[in-house]
Amino acid sequence: MPLDTAPAADEGTLPQQILDSLSLDQKIAMLHQHTPAVPDLGLDSFHTGAEAAHGVAWLGPATVFPQPVGMAATWDTDLIERIGAATGRELRGKKASDPGVSLNVWAPVVNPLRHPLWGRNEEGFSEDPHLTSHLASAYCRGLKGQDAETWLTVPTLKHFLGYNNEFDRNVTSSQLSARVLHEYELPAYRTPIEDGVVGAVMLSYNLVNGRPAHVSDLVQSQLRQWRNADELTIVTDAGAPGSLFRSEKYFPDGPTAYAAALRAGVDNFTDDGDDPGPSVSFLTEALGRGLIDESDVDRAVVRLLILRARTGEFTPHRDPYTSIGPAAVGAPDHVALAREAAAKSVVVLRNDPASALLPLDPEPGIIAVIGTLGSRVLSDWYSGTLQGAVSISAGLIDRYGGVPGCEVITEEGADVVALRSTSTGGYLGGSDSCVLTADAATPGPAESFVLKDWGAGEVTFRSALGGRFITDTGDGYLRAAADRVGGWVVQESFRLDHAPDNTVALQHVASGRWLRIETGTGSAVLVPDADTAARFVMRTLKSGHESARRAALEADTVVVVAGNDPHLGGRETLDRTTLDLSPTDQELVRVAREANPRTVLVIVSSYPYALGALADTPAIVWTSHGGQELGNGMADVLSGDVEPVGRLAQTWYGRDEDLPGILDYDIIASRSTYLYSPIEPLFPLGHGLTYGEVHYRSLSLRTIQGEDAPGPDAVELSVELHNTGPRPVFELVQAYATASGHDMDFPRRLLVGHQRVLVPAGGTATATVLVALDRLAIYSVVEERMVLEPGRYQFMVGASAEDLPLSAPLDIQGSVRAERRTGQWFRAENFDSCRNLSLVPETPLIGTAIAPAVPGRPAWAIYRGWGGPTGTPKDLVLLDVVSCRTSNPGTTCTISVQVPGAGDTWNTVGRSGLPDGFTGTLRIPVDPAGSQEARAFRIRVQGSVVISRIRIR
Repeated sequence: MPLDTAPAADEGTLPQQILDSLSLDQKIAMLHQHTPAVPDLGLDSFHTGAEAAHGVAWLGPATVFPQPVGMAATWDTDLIERIGAATGRELRGKKASDPGVSLNVWAPVVNPLRHPLWGRNEEGFSEDPHLTSHLASAYCRGLKGQDAETWLTVPTLKHFLGYNNEFDRNVTSSQLSARVLHEYELPAYRTPIEDGVVGAVMLSYNLVNGRPAHVSDLVQSQLRQWRNADELTIVTDAGAPGSLFRSEKYFPDGPTAYAAALRAGVDNFTDDGDDPGPSVSFLTEALGRGLIDESDVDRAVVRLLILRARTGEFTPHRDPYTSIGPAAVGAPDHVALAREAAAKSVVVLRNDPASALLPLDPEPGIIAVIGTLGSRVLSDWYSGTLQGAVSISAGLIDRYGGVPGCEVITEEGADVVALRSTSTGGYLGGSDSCVLTADAATPGPAESFVLKDWGAGEVTFRSALGGRFITDTGDGYLRAAADRVGGWVVQESFRLDHAPDNTVALQHVASGRWLRIETGTGSAVLVPDADTAARFVMRTLKSGHESARRAALEADTVVVVAGNDPHLGGRETLDRTTLDLSPTDQELVRVAREANPRTVLVIVSSYPYALGALADTPAIVWTSHGGQELGNGMADVLSGDVEPVGRLAQTWYGRDEDLPGILDYDIIASRSTYLYSPIEPLFPLGHGLTYGEVHYRSLSLRTIQGEDAPGPDAVELSVELHNTGPRPVFELVQAYATASGHDMDFPRRLLVGHQRVLVPAGGTATATVLVALDRLAIYSVVEERMVLEPGRYQFMVGASAEDLPLSAPLDIQGSVRAERRTGQWFRAENFDSCRNLSLVPETPLIGTAIAPAVPGRPAWAIYRGWGGPTGTPKDLVLLDVVSCRTSNPGTTCTISVQVPGAGDTWNTVGRSGLPDGFTGTLRIPVDPAGSQEARAFRIRVQGSVVISRIRIR
């Protein structure tokens, strides 16, 4: 029965009615990302997924807002909600022009920014999971809209779970101990879901504790248990289903992999682009082999239909958003919002009072803007097409154009070079549409290229004639034809191979091929053989450093703009290798500073940098790639027209050595992130300066309950502030907690709340921060739940995670920590600490066990907090062994039971050997004389043994 003739039904029953009307083949077809139409039911074709990380992407012109990491720097949920609403309206506007546009938004990314070298740093919000969750919830609220029944768009959280590396991202396993899982990873997802503003969740490419995330039991055991989670649509990331049996090799074939994913919770498969054929074939075969049944298919389809119902597809007569048309795209109020967001995301990192560079003088004289990023606005992979983009130099020109005696001069500071072929003697060049040739006798504009070194040996060449980049357009021949560096596989970057004779060869980074000059035609073509690569003499036509030096000398104030291109050096599929700015950008800053000490360093980047000696530059300002209004927003802050309110949502470290390995996800054991790191950072979480001078005078706290409390129990922190400066200041008051001497390892500091407050010039203000006490809870590996440990907590307030001048204690009753009991089985994964231990699947699809990470080395896990009546015997340890594999025939693996000894030693009270192939329950007799009063046990393993459960009798 077509929908328009079906009996009236509410959204809760309509999806079920549609499901009941579908054939089995039609239902299976709906499980692929691209769903065909069902004309008999009046169902249009549909697909999940529209990209909208910071504005509508991949659908042509749209308003481009700052990158998510820049949005997060505002710490402003109201602003981010408005950005979400504008993005949702623009997606509706796109759909008005093209009915095939999906209203299922694949955004936002909520993976906490655990490691600043992660290539996708730009897509996340913060290293703090709770700040991430609240900012993400705000963006989703905007995307969802205000109507109670029909959603503006349906947001999708990305990517569940433990995803912070691009290196081998679909074959590496993120090791998430119980505490890291529950305290750091899961909270980022939970708040938006329980707020009811999310309609879908995307799974991640990686494995979690040895099991692919796309078949993780955490979807059912955790995510689905949260409020509002049962009807969520679980979607796969692109190509991930095929990875289950291809690169990950976790399953023998496609039907087995697809069946396992469907039963684990996947509702929609994104694979093979817009071709559903392979996925439908795998699922159909899985059904025929009995790997899944029709109820598994129905469960997924009804969730997809619920998602579609939320967009108003089935009830257009009740859709309040049908009036949104194409005019919403790039609407003036959206552009104004982009400018507001660009300004509010700017963070003043340093402003030396002795130099007094910021804000700029009302009549600043000559301003020199130096650097490639000073005159260009760059987009990233998840950007819309920029319209009316305003660069930093253009923003300053617009701001100061009418000021008497003021002039803004722009200098890129990059070398302009010509390349003379040693084989032809001619210079490489050509117009936009023509293949480059090496036949010009002398270098003119067509043979002149702006050479930009982006770091890590990667360079681009931009034609001085047409301003376009040298690129491979697909046929292997090179042309100066690209308007920008971009694409999933960048075609515009090269590496220079320097020879002792001072010639260079060019290697195309994307293909690995080499530039050769064809005999006869002189055309520039890419070839695989380095031995036939052309050699060039590179002639400098214009020195970037000299030009920068002259511009700096001429100026009253210098603004050097450095940073990254979002498509190079670090991005999806590519992690960074260092925190350092590129050597070329570092030297450019040095050249400008030496010529003119009145230098402001503006960093435009997708991620934090270590600045080394440049950290003492008199003024340093950061922004993410701030979208189309980047220049106006930056000019608003540099000029002082807008008070700087941006604050870092992630730590900036000073050295690469301050970071753990990018694959080390155990933030507690590695003492990483602001939560645990003892390293003094370059700039801490929450850092950002104002143009005033705020002093924290006093802190008082009181416990509150009832309607005013954000939870069952809360504390209200009242902070008195005084501004001694001549300008009003918007101060972001941040509250942190710590607790020393507790049984469980509490974070060194924990962000528990914040409030922005206006402090008038020369005046005072009071900030009130409400903190729900359950924010202090940590995960008990004994009780397998979050618990608030009793004892004394210290609340600290200030301007950043390192600037906390006021503190006050609070004694909290909490709940007494439960003790481990003899005679009870417990999960081996719930250890207190470990070494050389991996978390691995207990069975392919369910459960987590422990095993040595390197079987040739001893591994151990410590289990603390044993209780029970005095005299309870502890004379036997039982372990459920999943598998045992010895390295050589005739040898055994060894498991020892140990208790604490004097001088931080461990005494063995029981030991057993395991033969190759052993499975089942291992009984290890324990000396009761040494173990009876033990409060901790250590299980020490030598060899390849997998253990799932432990019991001490």
